[in-house]
Amino acid sequence: MSLVAIVGRPNVGKSTLFNRLVGMRQAIVEPTAGVTRDRHYGRCDWCGREFSVVDTGGYTTNSDDVFEAAIRSQVQIAIDEADVVLFLVEAATGITDYDAEIADVLRRSRKPVILCVNKVDTGEKMYDAYQFYSLGLGEIYSISAANGSGTGDLLDAVVAALPAVSEPEEDPYAGLPRIAIVGKPNVGKSSLTNALLGEERNIVTPVAGTTRDAIETHYNKFGHEFMLVDTAGIRRKTKVREDLEFYSVMRSIRAIEHADVCVLMIDATSGMESQDMNIFNLIVRNRKGCVVVVNKWDLFIKDSNTMRDYAEALKERLAPFNDVPVIFTSVVKMQRIQDVLEAATQVYANYSQKIPTARLNEALLPVIEETPPPAWKGKYVKIKYVTQLPTRFPAFAFFCNLPQYVKEPYKRFLENQLRKNFNLTGCPVQIFCRQK
Repeated sequence: MSLVAIVGRPNVGKSTLFNRLVGMRQAIVEPTAGVTRDRHYGRCDWCGREFSVVDTGGYTTNSDDVFEAAIRSQVQIAIDEADVVLFLVEAATGITDYDAEIADVLRRSRKPVILCVNKVDTGEKMYDAYQFYSLGLGEIYSISAANGSGTGDLLDAVVAALPAVSEPEEDPYAGLPRIAIVGKPNVGKSSLTNALLGEERNIVTPVAGTTRDAIETHYNKFGHEFMLVDTAGIRRKTKVREDLEFYSVMRSIRAIEHADVCVLMIDATSGMESQDMNIFNLIVRNRKGCVVVVNKWDLFIKDSNTMRDYAEALKERLAPFNDVPVIFTSVVKMQRIQDVLEAATQVYANYSQKIPTARLNEALLPVIEETPPPAWKGKYVKIKYVTQLPTRFPAFAFFCNLPQYVKEPYKRFLENQLRKNFNLTGCPVQIFCRQK
């Protein structure tokens, strides 16, 4: 699929234009300069032609931003990957030193460049756009990314500049499992993503809150293929003081809702804290598969049985749903990184399996007959039949004569029997009792 990269200096409206092109509020938009840091991908469809769009951070030099060098590297990677580059400038401020420097970088790249002058909201501002012809990048397109004016002509130019395709394009990633890496800020989520991908896909610094958007990447190595989603750290509501972080947390929660399996990362030195439990409960409420990764294990003081004792204490905190894989890693030292992949892949296999009704009844009915539900108000419950429901997550229906008298303790007993007879590790299980 063809790729279009949006580049420019900070705060010219790149993320606003990105959201306009992909047709949804996918990237965070704030009047603050330097909000976007990582490359952010989306899809655009215009006149029957579909292509990918990548949003980049603002290109700067000699600024006070500690992420400057990393952002500049991400922008350069996006330019190298792109088939067409949209160079975004702002009408009101005119040509700045950064604009001239970016124009020079784009000329050397020898990629097709389309010059967009943003924030041309009125006819009077049209005259401010003509000065950008002096950059020597050809025709200019005056647009307003906020209200969409001029974007039709811009997209016509983009489609004309894209490489020709011989056949209709389909979404190559449709149906792939989605694995989201979630957790508190600064536990190593972006470092794990980069380690799995084998490249500096996402910016990593010691500063908590470096990642702001939920960044999706296609993973296809070692026989595994899925969409890997790196998310922003989720802090407690009382700690979130900026609108920007609020949007980041909302993107992370949305990533959990859309994922199949969530990799919950915690810091080995601080253990399973209340916010980690909040995130775990969010995963369980959304009925997603889960793998717990204890990162920074190299910093933890250990003796002979430390790992076993730590895992047991962790599962006690997670009860009643503690049938989850626990992996101890050190991303910095590349310890047990592949184990995370194997565990997430196995959990997805458990999550998506469909157990035949005959096997369910063969395994569970003798146990139910031996240990029936307790009598309630002198009435006896008789479960006659069990089947798996056609949901994305493991859900089972038990048909009986008096479903209203089957209480939670017995449902937990049924869940334990399901886990004992079938591999449901890492998967929340929901049980429904219905009238036969």
